[in-house]
Amino acid sequence: MNISDAACASLLRSILCARCDPYSAELFTVSSVPRPVAVLCNSSVSANSSQSSQAENDFCSNVWDTCQNVNILNSPFSPSLRGQTGLPANSSSNKLTAAWQSKADFCDAFGGASTDGSVCYDGEPVTLNNTETSSSPRGLCLEKIGNGSYLSMVAHPDGSNRAFFSSQQGKIWLATIPEQGSGKTLGFDESTPFVDLTDQVYFNTEFGMMGMAFHPNFAQNGRFFASFNCDKVKWPGCTGRCSCNSEVNCDPSKLAPDNGAQPCQYQTVIAEYTANDTATKSLGTTAKPLEVRRIFTMGLPFTSHHGGQILFGPSDGYLYFMMGDGGGAGGDPQNFSQNKKSLLGKIMRLDVDNMPSAAEIIKLDLWGNYSIPKDNPFSEDSDLRPEIWALGMRNPWRCSFDSERPSYFMCADVGQDTYEEVDIITKGGNYGWRVYEGSNPFTPQQSPGGNTSSESISPIFPVMGYYHSDVNKKEGSASITGGYFFRSQIDPCMYGRYLYGDLYAGAMWAATETPENSGNFTSTKIPFSCGRDSPIQCTSLPGSALPSLGYIFSFGEDNGKDNFILASSGVYRVVRPSRCNYTCSKENATAVGSPGPTSPPSHASQLHGSFSRILALFSSLLLLLLGAI
Repeated sequence: MNISDAACASLLRSILCARCDPYSAELFTVSSVPRPVAVLCNSSVSANSSQSSQAENDFCSNVWDTCQNVNILNSPFSPSLRGQTGLPANSSSNKLTAAWQSKADFCDAFGGASTDGSVCYDGEPVTLNNTETSSSPRGLCLEKIGNGSYLSMVAHPDGSNRAFFSSQQGKIWLATIPEQGSGKTLGFDESTPFVDLTDQVYFNTEFGMMGMAFHPNFAQNGRFFASFNCDKVKWPGCTGRCSCNSEVNCDPSKLAPDNGAQPCQYQTVIAEYTANDTATKSLGTTAKPLEVRRIFTMGLPFTSHHGGQILFGPSDGYLYFMMGDGGGAGGDPQNFSQNKKSLLGKIMRLDVDNMPSAAEIIKLDLWGNYSIPKDNPFSEDSDLRPEIWALGMRNPWRCSFDSERPSYFMCADVGQDTYEEVDIITKGGNYGWRVYEGSNPFTPQQSPGGNTSSESISPIFPVMGYYHSDVNKKEGSASITGGYFFRSQIDPCMYGRYLYGDLYAGAMWAATETPENSGNFTSTKIPFSCGRDSPIQCTSLPGSALPSLGYIFSFGEDNGKDNFILASSGVYRVVRPSRCNYTCSKENATAVGSPGPTSPPSHASQLHGSFSRILALFSSLLLLLLGAI
């Protein structure tokens, strides 16, 4: 294979692998007639085009220049597939130069400009303008599908339309998610939870079951994990070491009681359980509240800021554990968050597939039954506890991995008095607390645990957030709730934006990254409404048309990438913007799934089946071509 052939193969692979996003069906359609080869951009986009300026690169000419002398036998460009581009059916040519007299003739056949009615392919994933007039979200349309109050939602690992919901009190339910537009609600029996851990969980305003995670192979092994708080006065299983200890230069005898509790009376626990035996674990609908293994136990110095979310990394399969700074008056007075020997104010990364021996637990001074991933940051910074993935957190409340870009690990971190933030978490990153609150220098009211100088750290500042004064004039009255990158096709104007909210204010923001993969975000507060055809009618705030969500505890994402809001008033799902009379110029071209009661199926969804068949044919032919090259 020569260099020219290799370059041609690369171009053809890009055509084959044109991302099957909400708009790619249009690449294979001209005047509603399917074609085996995508429309290749051969001129600049029109001023009124819906596509971004992708076509400024003359991709059709690039294909000709690179592939003109390559054998096209059995390729999508071969004579047997020429029904729409003018080549005689009896042609015996096997090169582009033999079949078309010039580049202009070739691009007349395969090329096209991006216009208002179509898009063309330039070798990159299809994207649309993010201009305010064409595709910025006008508002978020919701439907209410459940009345319960839940703290966490996790999609079933089997890829089905089911998800787990957990309450702060300690129960987990397995529910069926209704199809969009079906008019149905969450399908489950509240009196029959998947598992009931309320006997182990200590519950009050600050404590309870904080998170749950299901093993990536749950469908086969039935393993799942619960993160909760316990009270050692009330439950004999609450037996962890105190996080205030000599290793972190902290003496628990010198800590005053907090809200009537002694230091480390309350503890944080991660415990492993298993679904009840069935022939197929994914079909199990219940589990016994019997621990299979205690993964982690640690006593808490104070009665707040203990995070508790757990989730599995989509790329590495390790368990990530979000831990707050432990609380205390004046802002982490013991400076746990910057203390590299403390696990408070950290994000941990644990291996729960390879269990250590009792001797290893003692030798490594572990807090339970887990192993340490070899590439954790301690391998590069020996001062760090080996469990630590990132530090400098105050109280991380709801983190998520972007389903399209797993390297985007987003965590919201609750602020002290002034600023609420969202961070992109990276290996070994220091997010500044309590040297900084957001990007603002912070001075603690008291610091018996010492201070960390700003010159001694390299803080990573937030990529988005808001000041308390933006949502409430009273300082200290805001608390961020992290969300997800919006990857559902149901609202194309929200697609690719990061959605997050505030616990108290009932406010939500959509953050746009410009340019993509830059880490530069701009947040806009987004209005929201409830569809009039919501399966459960939404209540409104007095004197306002806005739905009364109450507290926004968490966001959720199901296997279909639809987004959910878990609020004190119930479970809400984001639906098509037109159901709330919001305008999104791309909705009709990208609506998928079950249509609403009054909305017909979109043209794009009707094309989906034929497009898939064309792409499959194209795949087999291209593989033959690449093999010949």
